[in-house]
Parts: sequence; C-alpha cells; structure tokens
Amino acid sequence: MNGNQRILLASRPTGAPTIADFTIDTGPVAEPAIGQVLLKILYLSLDPYMRGRMSAAKSYAAPVEIGAVMEGGTVARVVKSRNPAFAEGDVVLSHSGWQNYALSNGNELRKLDPAVAPVTTALGVLGMPGFTAWAGLANIGQPKPGETLVVAAASGAVGSVVGQIARLRGARAVGIAGGPEKCAYLQDELGFDAAIDHRSPDLNERLAKACPQGIDVYFENVGGKVWDAVFPLLNPFARIPVCGLIAQYNARPGQAAQQDRLPDVMRTVLTKSLLIRGFIQREFVHQREQFYKEVSEWIASGALRYREDIVAGLERAPEAFIGLLEGRNFGKLIVRVGEDAI
Repeated sequence: MNGNQRILLASRPTGAPTIADFTIDTGPVAEPAIGQVLLKILYLSLDPYMRGRMSAAKSYAAPVEIGAVMEGGTVARVVKSRNPAFAEGDVVLSHSGWQNYALSNGNELRKLDPAVAPVTTALGVLGMPGFTAWAGLANIGQPKPGETLVVAAASGAVGSVVGQIARLRGARAVGIAGGPEKCAYLQDELGFDAAIDHRSPDLNERLAKACPQGIDVYFENVGGKVWDAVFPLLNPFARIPVCGLIAQYNARPGQAAQQDRLPDVMRTVLTKSLLIRGFIQREFVHQREQFYKEVSEWIASGALRYREDIVAGLERAPEAFIGLLEGRNFGKLIVRVGEDAI
C-alpha cells in the first residue's frame, strides 16, 4: 500500500466543469477499527448526477464539500477486515468515492460474486443506472404492447436499458443518440426500432417520422432540444418519467430560455392528461430484488445487452467525467482504479 490517492473537489464549477475544479492528493491508508473493513477500490462509476453534487444548490442530496473526496459508486475488495460479516478477499459494491482505499463499517456493502456476472455490472446494467431504467418504467412509464417509447442518451447506461426493456414489454423503442456509430449500435446490436442522431439539423422531422402514431412514453434524462422535439408528439395520457436533465447541468446562473414556455407546457399537461413524474431510484429500493432477478435472467438469456466504456487510471477520472457530460463516452463509463482489478 503506497498511500491513498484521492481526487478532491477543488472548486464549484460555473458552467461546465474543468480540470481545475479537481485536485489530487495522496495520504496515508487508514487502519480499520473494530467493526470496520478496509477496502481497495477496483472500479469507480462515473455518472451524470455527480455534476449536481459539485454544486451548492439545494437538491435531494447534500453537495460534496470543497476539499472533500468526490463521491461515487465503487466495486472494491476487502483487504483488511475487523468485521465478522466480511472476509479478506470479498468483493463488494460500495459508495467509496474517487480514491484508492476507503474504510467502511459494512452497513451499506453488498457482496458480489464474480462467477454470477462481471463485477462491473454492479455499477451499470445491474446497478444504479440499470435500476433507474427498470424502476422508472415499472412504476411510471409502464410501456404497453404496441405503444411507442422514446428515450434520449439511448446508448448510455440508463437509456440503453430503457429501450431494451420497452421492447421486451412489446412496445416500439425509438432511441436518440449522438452520432451515426451510436445510432447504428442501437438498431443493430440492441434491437431498437429506430435511432435518431440528435445532432441532425432536422431532428424534429426525423423524430416525427419515426413516431407516426405519436409518443406514449418519453423517458426524460436529457431535456433541452430533445424535449422540444418530443413535446409536440406526446399522445394523450403519455407518461414521462424524469430521472435527469443532463443538457441543463452545465447552465450558468441566470442562463434561461428567452421565452417562458411553462404556460404552454402546463396547458398541454392539462389538455392531454400527461403524467410527468420526477424520481430518484432509491425511492423504489424495496423493488431491487425483483429488479436483480428479472434483469439477470434477461442478461443470461441474451435478451438484454450492455456495453461498458472503461478508462484505466484514477487520475483520468476528471477528464473522463467532463467527457461524460459532453457525450463522449460510449456505454456505461467506468474507471479501472486497481491494477489488479478483476
């Protein structure tokens, strides 16, 4: 153990984060007290919600403090244990943040079996992103056979699962992604019925053509111009689960649209009886076992596929995270922290 490398929040970004908003330090590796375990981080998940934690604005979770370790989900190995529930060598899902080592009392750890599924899936398709997709559809979107579902960021960790589940439920899946390679992946590899490049100047027309019967479910995780294209196509009684607004995360204070569109949106919510429901996946925690069972079976049978974008080296996490917010990743973005990662 050559010290604990940590990536800290150096400053709160104004607009898009930059490398200068992070700093790296190295400190001692702590020894576990009675009841604790020492974890060596193998993999770190990078997710859009982390942008919100960099801000001091009021939200559903407390912000990361200046000078504190950036938070994030991790897969780790127990290297020292003074907790009888865990043995050295156990691989666990934890929330240890952007660092090499962490202490835990074990309360929030979940043991992983590498023989059942690659441990990285606990950060993606069988983790928080996959559960966000599954729970948002099961509880809010509820796609039905013959209906049309649209999802943006469709090649990402959440969107790719949303579209595939919709297909498994008998609905049409239309994905919106950035670039021809990602769009081809959606149709050729994941089986989406249609895929549209959000960079196309005729995005609105392409989406309307792909949804001739309108849109019954729109899984919202982007906002911005994609919402503008989707909104006129929503059918009466359409359902809109809202789990993210990545197009707006880097907006500067006071930056807003010149026209107030809220009256039009609310009028349409009323006249079309729309359901718009924001959610955080943890509110459906009681359904996680059902999620694990169903999605694990789909993965094992080949009915549901996933893609991971793995970056090597903790020091590359800030750059990779900035790229995530710009859509540069292709699949679930993960940092391989440990050289001995499984």
